[in-house]
Amino acid sequence: MKAGIVVFPGTNRERDMAIALRSVTGVAPVMLWHRETSLPDLDLIVLPGGFSYGDYLRCGAMAAHSPLMREVRDFASAGGHILGVCNGFQILTETGILPGALLRNAGLRFLSQDCHLRVEQADSPFTRHWKKGDVFRAPLAHGDGNYVADVATLDRLEGDGRIAFRYAGSGGVVDAGDAILNPNGSQRAIAGILSENGRVCGMMPHPEDLVDPLMGGVDGRPLFEGLMEALVR
Repeated sequence: MKAGIVVFPGTNRERDMAIALRSVTGVAPVMLWHRETSLPDLDLIVLPGGFSYGDYLRCGAMAAHSPLMREVRDFASAGGHILGVCNGFQILTETGILPGALLRNAGLRFLSQDCHLRVEQADSPFTRHWKKGDVFRAPLAHGDGNYVADVATLDRLEGDGRIAFRYAGSGGVVDAGDAILNPNGSQRAIAGILSENGRVCGMMPHPEDLVDPLMGGVDGRPLFEGLMEALVR
């Protein structure tokens, strides 16, 4: 599987993502500087976490206009696979590749803690190693992770099976109004969504930070194992 990680000024999770990808695939991903104007031959593009451009204007707003993002949009339009985590999810919404937006956390505080995610859609390259209803732990670290969209978009995501993950309790209980179970206040407790073709996934928590026992667990590893199976060639 040939993977590339886009790096912007302020990105700070690219090495974590590279470790996760190499750990699972055995192949080091290529780092793609945001000022580049072409993409190498890739199976997967990853937009990692961090604070691109210092989160000025809106999180991901400036990064969305970087030269390489034109190529990333074309890659998505051609059916390419993209994973956006945290700031990467914000960038995907700012480019319009994924719908909705990420606003300030409901409590107006930066959150850095573990959370639990319930798998809502197991029929995608990103979730194929889980079953619907499975729950796994993932670290989150963000100030703007409150997912919002208009009612029609939310209903469409629900109806089309495009909600990949929801914030939940360790036993799988989902309650969007509970500040403990849904720490950033996201509408319908949405933690991750898929594109119409299921080949683009944006999520706020960080599965790449739990792929090895030395990291404290392997809860996030199934995401990368599923991608490798789906995309290896």
